[in-house]
Amino acid sequence: MAAKTQDFTAVMKDMMGAFPVDTKAMDDAIKTQSSLNEKLSAVSLSAAQKSTDLSAKWAQDTLSKMTTLATAKSEPADYATSVTEFASASAEAAAEHMAAFAEIAKSVQTEALELMMAAGKDVSEDMTAAAKKATADVTAAAKKATPAK
Repeated sequence: MAAKTQDFTAVMKDMMGAFPVDTKAMDDAIKTQSSLNEKLSAVSLSAAQKSTDLSAKWAQDTLSKMTTLATAKSEPADYATSVTEFASASAEAAAEHMAAFAEIAKSVQTEALELMMAAGKDVSEDMTAAAKKATADVTAAAKKATPAK
């Protein structure tokens, strides 16, 4: 009695056809990435707006202080006093404005870190769920493709 050779082509075809192609995991990953990009863009744009507002305020303050410099003085010593006062006020304003810029940068760093940590958690959860589903699907497909004895 001759042994019949099993047709592995059919088995492979059935097994490959049984493997599900689940695009939900990819869709979820794209949505997560898009959401993160949107949030990071909002943080960046907000910081740019705050920086621009601060720069404009600094320029306006400087210009208003220059008005005192531009006024005519009756005594030559008053010019020196005016320049000294302007330089002192400018140095103080520079320190204040640089501290404000540092606060903006610190805020951006904190917000971006929080967003990245939240996104990392979301991605980790998505990957774990996708891996569990893929494992279950592959196991089920392998069982389906295995010929019963």
